[in-house]
Amino acid sequence: MRPDDRSRSSAEVSGSAFDVVQARDVEGGIHFHGAREQGQRLPRPNQLPGGTSGFVNRLHELARLNEVLEQAGEEPVAVYLITGTAGVGKTSLALHWAHSVRHRFPDGQLYVNLRGYDPGAPVTAEQALHQFLRVLGVPATGIPVALEDRSALFRSLLADRRVLVILDNAASPGQVRPLLPGSSTCLVLVTSRNRFSGLVARDGARRLVLDMLTEDEAVRLLRTVTAGYRDDDDTADLVELARLCARLPLALRIAAERASSRPLMMLRELIDDLRDESGLWDALTADHDDESDAVRTVFAWSYRTLPAAAARLFRLLGLHPGAEFCVTAAAALGGLGLSETRKLLDALIGAHMLEQHAPNRFQFHDLLRIYAAQQALQHENAAARRDAVDRGLSWYLHTLSNATAVIAPFERRVVLTPLPANTTPWHFEDRAEAFEWYESERANLVAAVRTATSAGRDDIAWRLPVLLRSIYVHQNPFEDWIETSSAGLEAAERIGDLAAQGEVLDSLGKAYLQSQRLDHAEECHARARALRAEVGDRYGEMVSVNALGLLEWRRRRLTSAVDRFQQCLEIAHELADRRWQALAMTNLGGVRYDLTELETAIDSLSRSVLTYQEIGDRAYEGNALFCLARARRENGDLDVAAELVGRALAIAEEERHAVGEAYWLIEWGRIQRARGDVAESLLSYQRSAVAQRRLGDRNREAQALDGTGEAYRELGRPEEAEKFHRTAVTAFHETGDRWLLAHALTNLTLALRESERPEQAAATEQEAIAVLAEFDEPRARQLVALLRRTNG
Repeated sequence: MRPDDRSRSSAEVSGSAFDVVQARDVEGGIHFHGAREQGQRLPRPNQLPGGTSGFVNRLHELARLNEVLEQAGEEPVAVYLITGTAGVGKTSLALHWAHSVRHRFPDGQLYVNLRGYDPGAPVTAEQALHQFLRVLGVPATGIPVALEDRSALFRSLLADRRVLVILDNAASPGQVRPLLPGSSTCLVLVTSRNRFSGLVARDGARRLVLDMLTEDEAVRLLRTVTAGYRDDDDTADLVELARLCARLPLALRIAAERASSRPLMMLRELIDDLRDESGLWDALTADHDDESDAVRTVFAWSYRTLPAAAARLFRLLGLHPGAEFCVTAAAALGGLGLSETRKLLDALIGAHMLEQHAPNRFQFHDLLRIYAAQQALQHENAAARRDAVDRGLSWYLHTLSNATAVIAPFERRVVLTPLPANTTPWHFEDRAEAFEWYESERANLVAAVRTATSAGRDDIAWRLPVLLRSIYVHQNPFEDWIETSSAGLEAAERIGDLAAQGEVLDSLGKAYLQSQRLDHAEECHARARALRAEVGDRYGEMVSVNALGLLEWRRRRLTSAVDRFQQCLEIAHELADRRWQALAMTNLGGVRYDLTELETAIDSLSRSVLTYQEIGDRAYEGNALFCLARARRENGDLDVAAELVGRALAIAEEERHAVGEAYWLIEWGRIQRARGDVAESLLSYQRSAVAQRRLGDRNREAQALDGTGEAYRELGRPEEAEKFHRTAVTAFHETGDRWLLAHALTNLTLALRESERPEQAAATEQEAIAVLAEFDEPRARQLVALLRRTNG
């Protein structure tokens, strides 16, 4: 497929993936027009979980919510806050109403449980936006790194659309504000135990305080849930049961479920059991809160009636690292088979002690998760708890290893800890299935590193981030990457494992390099190389030498980079490692291109491409094709260059290589310009700039913007070109990349001359020549010659 054909088909498939660069993102009011403005349809999300069965009462509150939609001539309400104590039914009310008004929001409904009151880490605004952007059609590889950029993209996608957004269990305004669409056509429904006075005062939110049910409403709920099982219960007994449940819907439903499961038992006997449980809880609890005590009492009352196997799985699930889990993870935690686990999960769902919110995804109410962990602490001895946690962590470790074996089959395998008995990891058929698993378990994998650290499993805590490296390196999730690798490094240091330290330092160094923190990257890679030499890891040394070469290349120390890559190539020959021989030759070819040694570069890169094809390494073949395309373009072989970069981009799409695709699009833009297709190059630069923004690579984003300016200048529109070049200059000043700054300053000088602003052009030229003087290399001398040749 030709790159220009591919550009059109990608835009059609992924719509919002290549949307607008907004005016605030580019100085001077510049817009890149994307899918929204071309009239393409965006996905229509339908994320509402199922409503609560047998919902009754709350007629006054439902009427209040309905008023929001009937405000003719008034300022529309953009945010509505439902507050109340735990278990009072905030989520049930929100979802029941949302389902009843879905037709009023034809562009879709978004839902996220922010888990603000879970015992584990709450869902951050960044994580929630990642989920929303995915369902709105943005590929995982195209989601911005920075919170501000994610929020801006979210607002752009929802602008002028009628979408209902439910933010469930929010704990802080910091979770909520970045998730507000900013459009009066959307409505955000927030549930929280907090009153969020600031959200009301600053953001104009309306507040609905949800109280406990009245006595009549509580009795009606009990009768609704038990209908068909026990229709003859005395009203006075139902009133007493409602009182013991503090008239809280969560407690009432659990109590009613238990009553329904024992239709022949007198309700008075059930009430006596619950009263005895309440008395026991009072005796064990120093602080008394009637509502909380009532909920915990009902939990205990229902828990004690579970079959022993279901009760044990319930409490062990309280030890799971994350907030939600799949059947296989639950089976590992319980040390059970899949069939038995499914039956026990069904029992817990039937008792309202667990909920299934998506296919093969289960979660607790936050109060029940706390209660489950408490029961594990009380009823499982330390060895049993440790074994359960070990099984859960080992399941994540071995399943992740299986996933990376499919996603990155050429990476050096990590020697794993032994798999405990009764633990069966997942296996994957292909990359798509493996990557889908990673996406669904991404938050749990980060939580697993935290759990491994707190549980004293440092041997797992360092292995998880080392395995994640092969996924992270193509996705740039810098927050997760740096957190997990930093924790893994501390774990490796605690157990004194030098080889492990080298591996985690390599991962951390790659994260710092790709996030343009070059000093940190150099420190990590230098330490990794020293440690690997100390333990005799020749392969690891080779990897570290290459990483240090990449740093020299990024800093434009080309001669030093050649020395590093040559050393890497020698070690690869020593180890008879053909893949690394090709990788070193690719990097050598890239540097030779920068040194304007085109014939040498083309020879080295051509051999690299052939080797990658022979061994079947598609991802690195794509990188070699991109490098070869650059050399061929500069050599005047434009058709060949176009074919090469087209193959590279096709591989990037197939391999989900977001980092490569975003960068290689810049070269396609250059080739288009060289062939005279200047207007078409703007789309390539646009796509690259937007993708780089989402990947968090400011340097390469600025390169794409600088290329856009070159295209506008070639189209005879120097004033527009100037704006893009100024943006690039500002970015390179901030990132400290002096070489790319020199390029952008040169381009800005040319645009200013063509705009007939000689004084500004002269000042910019002076700065450009001063920066270029820092580089003793052919391309720097070429740029100086260009500036002087075009001056006057």
